Amino acid sequence: MTQAEIKLCSLLLQEHFGEIVEKIGTYLIRTGTQPLRMIVNDTGLLLDQVKKALCVLIQHNLVTYQLQKRGFVEYEAQCKRILRILRYPRYIYTAKTLYNDTGELIVEELLLNGKMTMSAVVRKVADRLTETMEGGNLLKKIPKPKGRTRGRQSLTPPSLSSGLDGKTMDYADVSNTFVRLADTHFVQRCPLVPEIPESPDAPPPPAPTLVINEKDMYVVPRLNLVGKGKRRRSCDEEDNGEHKAKKQKQDGESSEPPPDDGIYWQVNIDRFHQHFRDQGIVSAVANRMDQIFRSLPAGYNIVKQVLDQYLTLLADDPLEFVGKSGDSGGGMYTVNLHKALASLATATLESIVEERFGSRCARIFRLLLRKKHLEQKQVEDFAMIPAKEAKDMLYKMLSENFVSLQEIPKTPDHAPSRTFYLYTVNVPSSARMLLHRCYKSVANLMERRQYETKENKRLLEKSQRVEAILASMQATGAEDTQLQEIEEMITAPERQQLETLKRNVNKIDASENQVDETIFVLESFIESTVRRP
Repeated sequence: MTQAEIKLCSLLLQEHFGEIVEKIGTYLIRTGTQPLRMIVNDTGLLLDQVKKALCVLIQHNLVTYQLQKRGFVEYEAQCKRILRILRYPRYIYTAKTLYNDTGELIVEELLLNGKMTMSAVVRKVADRLTETMEGGNLLKKIPKPKGRTRGRQSLTPPSLSSGLDGKTMDYADVSNTFVRLADTHFVQRCPLVPEIPESPDAPPPPAPTLVINEKDMYVVPRLNLVGKGKRRRSCDEEDNGEHKAKKQKQDGESSEPPPDDGIYWQVNIDRFHQHFRDQGIVSAVANRMDQIFRSLPAGYNIVKQVLDQYLTLLADDPLEFVGKSGDSGGGMYTVNLHKALASLATATLESIVEERFGSRCARIFRLLLRKKHLEQKQVEDFAMIPAKEAKDMLYKMLSENFVSLQEIPKTPDHAPSRTFYLYTVNVPSSARMLLHRCYKSVANLMERRQYETKENKRLLEKSQRVEAILASMQATGAEDTQLQEIEEMITAPERQQLETLKRNVNKIDASENQVDETIFVLESFIESTVRRP
């Protein structure tokens, strides 16, 4: 773990879970696996605080535990999983794109709570959709931990979704969407404690061992959830129905648990990453061969002769996204994921070099990628750039670690006059360097947003108070003149300052999401390089 990654993990934990969880999470990241006693001693927190913080981290899969041979339990932070918090808005937006508002809320609830039963998710999502519809506020923002919605789209009118009967959402329709998410592996079951007959003599283990059968990972329990979403009651309704609610609560405590009690679900992040990877490769091929994609007919009704021509074009392309092996039966076509990810990472590097150093440096960079190794004189000749400019550009990219210099001596003494100096691009090394800078960029963006919010804290609190008063008066049917008087509590300069703050925060949020897209491309390429045999 680099310092940039540790800092980013710390900022993400603090923003989403608070200072205590952040302190314990950062401590585990820096020190590695630790038992509970050491965590309490070194952090200076109370035992109860540490236990609750560890429960939160384990609930969200940010910390794992392992029972040691000597009988004590050690806890370990999952740094890569903590960094995935940055990608939560993208997961939610993808679920919205594929499964409309219902799928969006299901994925969001699972991300917000870490693990939930299917029945709890269905009821919560149905209630939220019903509340949104009955309130009439179709553009209501979805709440997020610590009061911030980053890079999120507003909830679109639920009339676009199925299963609405005017002002309520049926549980069955939410269940159907949940089943579709499970069938496509976007959500999966959590490991469970195996049922072992308890012996009265044997003491319980210090920590449970969780197991999961791969066959059951995406099996949805059969639930007969009948009902519709319920909206939140107003203050008057709560006062009038207080005794009734207490009675219902007592009845609910004595009722039987739901049929899926103990079967918890979580978001399958790897499946979302697979979707992002596939979409990136398809987009790259579409940009590369847009004429082919425009001429393809709608659907998959393609004549075999035409299909063979398209496959041949893809297989003969220099990028080698598609490979062909054998000739029997027309040959076997496969997608070369490693080369596809390498092409995406290379294109990202080229784009950054061009933005950072200009088009001439990008020309030299692409030349080195194509020719692999070149001397300085060869770079000048092939790129058709004057010697002085080519030298400056090469040294500039060399100092920034975008290109590297390889020495090939003619004699054992490594004398400069008898040594070849070849410039080259080490794509994996450059990708790691750029990934490190991306982590630093996201951390800087988060700190800048926190600074902007802190500087305007008083104005934001005033705006929230005014909005709360307006909402309360609208609910009681206040007149327009009264509402206008309340709105005038915020002056024109303050309103303009709020608009500027909102615009700046939105720009920072968008920048975070864009940098995360670059992080995903670079991480995918580096992982494919490591796993490649």
